[in-house]
This record gives sequence, structure tokens and C-alpha cells, in this order.
Amino acid sequence: MSATPTKKKAAPAKKVARKKAVKPAAGNDAPLNDQQKVFVDEYLIDLNATQAAIRAGYSAKTAASIGFENLRKPKIQAAISEAQSRRAIRTGITADRVLQEVARLALYDPRKFFRDDGTPLGVHQLDDDTAAALAGMDVHEEYEGTGKERVFVGYTKKFKLADKGANLERLMKHLGLFKEDNSQKVDPLAALLHTIAGGSGSGFAPIKEDPDHKKE
Repeated sequence: MSATPTKKKAAPAKKVARKKAVKPAAGNDAPLNDQQKVFVDEYLIDLNATQAAIRAGYSAKTAASIGFENLRKPKIQAAISEAQSRRAIRTGITADRVLQEVARLALYDPRKFFRDDGTPLGVHQLDDDTAAALAGMDVHEEYEGTGKERVFVGYTKKFKLADKGANLERLMKHLGLFKEDNSQKVDPLAALLHTIAGGSGSGFAPIKEDPDHKKE
């Protein structure tokens, strides 16, 4: 009898390990989620991270820590910076412009509100720097006599000017020059206005013609 040839067993197939797709971690490359976007918008309102977190829907108990953590995340920092830049371009409000306005309020010359004879100028006659320092104005019509003999004699204007001292203090802090000093007891602006009023402190003399008001 002839021997039946034996069949060789096939070698078992090698298992090929498949690499699982790795999802990108929620790090710097991940876009902001909806809640983080709301946080950015709310933070721009008052620059209060805790309140922004609460308004964005985070728990009030952890809002302080969440707000702090959000401000440390590069993506949120970039989103806030970009939003602030867009707003500055849209509104024209920049740090330089704000500083210029504070300088106007601190460095204006109150003499420019008046003519050489001490009567006040019309608002439209003020230059831009002087007008910026005008915080308010009261205008009163003045009459003499009573009844049918009552006659209009002019206007009395009272200017409310920006606080030079407070704005100078802001500039000094900005320049690193601030030093608390209470030795100055006299308000030079009040002294000047008192002198213009004739030393009585009772107000300004009425003027007959007022370019800002037309008598009908």
C-alpha cells in the first residue's frame, strides 16, 4: 500500500492591529463652545469674569473659579482680544482717544469760556478742547419789572465744568506721578469763577444778546 501524503496545516493568519482614530483633545485648536462664546460676549459688557460666567449659565457657586479659568484659556483670550479690536474699530473708541479726552478735561483753560469783558461765549463759539470740558449748562431768562411793564433784559448762563482735579489725578496715575497731597486748600477754578462773577459769588451778570437762544 502506498502512503497517503499528509496535508500541511496552513499557518494561522497574523492579526494586524488597527490603530483607533484619536479624537483631537479639547485644547487650543478646539473652537469655543456655545457657552464659552456667551461668556466672551458677557465679559465684554463689564469685564467682570464672575458675573460673565453667571450670565453665561455657569453655576453661581463656581462662577468665580470658572471665570478665572476661562480668562486663562488662550482661545478665550484670543476671542476677547479680537472682539475688543472689532469694537474699537466700530466705535472709534481706543485707549489713545480716551486718554486724549481725559487730557482735555484735565488741561482745559476756563478763560476760554468768556469774552474779554467777562461775558460767556455761545457754545458754538467754543473751540473743541474747551467745549469738551463743558459738563452742563443752565440758561435762565432774566426780566425786570412786573405785569405789563415786565421787560426781558437778557440771559444768565451757569456753566458746569469738568472736575480738573479728578482728571489731573487720573493722568498722574497713568503717568506714574500720583502722590497724595492735601496741602492745596484753595480751588483755583472756583476762585477764578468767583472773580469773574464780580467777587460776590452770586452768579454772572445777565447779557442782552445770547447767540444760543433767539427770543421769539
